[in-house]
Amino acid sequence: MSSLHASADSASHLDLIVEMTGDFAHSQDVEATLRLGLERIAQRVGAQAASLFLIDDDTGDLVCRANVGPVDVVGLRLPPGTGIVGRTIDLGAPQLVKDTRRDPDFAQAIDAATGFETRSILCAPMMVRGTRLGAIELFNKTDGNAFSLTDSRLLQALAASSALALINARLVADMAEQQSLKRELELASEIQRAMLPGQQPEQSPIHGINLPASGVSGDFFEIMPLADGRLAFAIGDVSGKGMKASLLMSKTASLFRCLAKREAGPGPVLAAINAELLETRMPGMFVTMVAGLFDPASGRGVLAIAGHEQPLLLKNGVFTAIEGEMPPLGIAVELFADGCPEVEFNLDGGSLYLFTDGLTEARTQHDAMLEDAGARALIASFAPMPAGERLKAMVRSLEDSGGLRDDVTLMVIEDRRRLGLGFEGRYPARAEELSAIRSALGNAMRGQGCGEAVVGDVVLAVDEACQNIIRHAYKGGEGEIIVHLDREPNRLVIRLMDFAPAVDVAKIEPRPLDEVRPGGLGTHLIRSVMDSVEFLPPPAGIGNLLQMVKRIDPT
Repeated sequence: MSSLHASADSASHLDLIVEMTGDFAHSQDVEATLRLGLERIAQRVGAQAASLFLIDDDTGDLVCRANVGPVDVVGLRLPPGTGIVGRTIDLGAPQLVKDTRRDPDFAQAIDAATGFETRSILCAPMMVRGTRLGAIELFNKTDGNAFSLTDSRLLQALAASSALALINARLVADMAEQQSLKRELELASEIQRAMLPGQQPEQSPIHGINLPASGVSGDFFEIMPLADGRLAFAIGDVSGKGMKASLLMSKTASLFRCLAKREAGPGPVLAAINAELLETRMPGMFVTMVAGLFDPASGRGVLAIAGHEQPLLLKNGVFTAIEGEMPPLGIAVELFADGCPEVEFNLDGGSLYLFTDGLTEARTQHDAMLEDAGARALIASFAPMPAGERLKAMVRSLEDSGGLRDDVTLMVIEDRRRLGLGFEGRYPARAEELSAIRSALGNAMRGQGCGEAVVGDVVLAVDEACQNIIRHAYKGGEGEIIVHLDREPNRLVIRLMDFAPAVDVAKIEPRPLDEVRPGGLGTHLIRSVMDSVEFLPPPAGIGNLLQMVKRIDPT
């Protein structure tokens, strides 16, 4: 009869374990399920009271997270190793105390504080594969007897099941939090992209590009047409990364858009942004920034610089750095009491480059930082390309070398009076595209007031050069030709760029005139109708870049 009773108890205990395991598997609130499980455990074992302690990951304290019985001790904190529960966790084994008066680790102060009389204790650790999470502690059998080894085995099984459920729940919660954070970052990234200026028309004098190192960026740039025909522009870099930098970036960009419309110049704009950032300061956060105004009609502009990378003016192949003396925004108010100094610039046919430190800190293939000299070399190598394509090509070059370590933002301001609103286009390297190239180039030149003699010479030279590219560079295979025309006061500059294997310039010689025939005029005709013909170093060493110059009467 006794054996049948024991068998029935075991089956009943197994049912409880299965039932609680199922509850844990389907619960959306594991701590609530743990409280319910604690009630079931106390009832099944016949305990007068029960507590569930978990380890605080930050402090190591034992914190009561669930409680059953006449005294509510939820929230009670015990230092590590305190009492029977602390011993249970430290040893990683159940503790059966039949008489608390004989156990030196029993914390009598808790009974004194609550008025509850603890006579016996059964405690089992909540642990999985050596990972200790806490413990379940039972107090006083309701029938007056002491806890038994059978009770201990049951509690140990239930505590292990509870620990496994808690770990699973935390993993699920972490995954849900990561998914939620990922969605938030994706949304933040979308919002940021929407805040940045869209791709500018190629004839625009200002172009910009931003490439975040992660989902969101602390960099930004802005291009704003003003009512008087001038263009307000800015580039900035927020300290740090991630969501905090993204939020400060959004705030700073919004402030610029608002202030640029009402302040007299970039100096007052930066001073006002600095004051606003200091009022709502985020500790340890600051913004480096350049703001400016540019007049496309005169090619002149003005800059204000706050702790940012020095802008580079590229004119006639020579770089000139424009220095600023002010610190980043959001650090000091007194230094901006008299505003932010402004620096005037005159493009005079040149280009002004602005960039964040993501460019100078990018790595080369040898894992050395690009720094100022490398940034200048990169800019110079892509300078012949159209502005919009140029910035994209520079970023692609950095990505291809695997050198990006930080957000990178680039801007270029050009004197379109010298560049003209000429012609530029990309064409498949096929003979049937030559007619379209001739037509578009001729119309662009006529639109700029070029005479038919000049138009005829240039179109003929370009047509012959494109044929050479198709036949000899690409050898009839697939490829692309970029055709770019710049109009300057007394000359036309035509650049043809391809992506074929590099040609041996030393082997390119004009053929004798008696060999000239349609479609085979070669370099002889090109050099005879153009004033200058030369191969330039192609951007990033890829392909070939042919520059042809035709002098014209000033208009």
